[in-house]
Amino acid sequence: MTRLGLIAGNGTFPLLVLDAARAQGYEVVVAAIKEEASPEIESKGAASVHWLSLGELSKLIDTFKKEGVTRAVMAGQVKHKQIFSAIKPDWRLAKLLLSLGTRNTDSLLGAVAKVLADEGIMLENSTSLLEPLLAKSGVLTKRAPTDQERKNIDYGRSVARHLAQFDIGQTVVIAESACVTVEGMEGTDATIERAGQLMRSLEGDASTLSRALTVVKIAKPNQDMRFDVPVIGVRTIETMHRAGATCLAIDAGRCLLLDGDAVLRAADESGIAVVSG
Repeated sequence: MTRLGLIAGNGTFPLLVLDAARAQGYEVVVAAIKEEASPEIESKGAASVHWLSLGELSKLIDTFKKEGVTRAVMAGQVKHKQIFSAIKPDWRLAKLLLSLGTRNTDSLLGAVAKVLADEGIMLENSTSLLEPLLAKSGVLTKRAPTDQERKNIDYGRSVARHLAQFDIGQTVVIAESACVTVEGMEGTDATIERAGQLMRSLEGDASTLSRALTVVKIAKPNQDMRFDVPVIGVRTIETMHRAGATCLAIDAGRCLLLDGDAVLRAADESGIAVVSG
């Protein structure tokens, strides 16, 4: 039976990958990131689960080599602020960090992928096992975007694609063709929450700005599907509802709907339009 390594971050993404890999006949060796992965991964039928801290690159390589792993996938978010502030790097990761020209997510994870490849461990697309969960093109909910929401989407995509070139973030929140918040290291949900707080802070003030928010989440221009893949789950929809966001735009074929149809049911229940293009 073929072995597959799984580097597991947070959320349900690694759990789904593990289930899908086992269903396709893989023996899965999990390297679970202590600071991020759910303890639930222990009960998912992996061949073995090894808990590693975020900075232990040498231990990751040694673990996979001992387990006979030559192919691996990364799944699940590792918070950007964790990557650049909370880790205690071992000698191998410290050397890699010193070699980076820029310390963004793409450059770091790309360098990690190269180190793994040099050690005979090839990283593969994390979405390859979950193709049915990739967003299809078109309006995905019962409600289509309004004319104003479509204007917000067009403007938001333009802003987001410019920012994504610099690996700043993949999400922007728009109100009446004005950019309210831009994703930094805090992640998508926190970006949406911040937009909601800003809108609430305007309550009672005379303002021409509509309080209805549109969330635009894109893939990077040269998105590496091996890591940092855009994902949307039910929690994102719940966060949008609390923040007063009424529309979500994502990239077809390059964004995972982690909870499948449950995401769209949640959107319909909240009156949120979801469009993929």
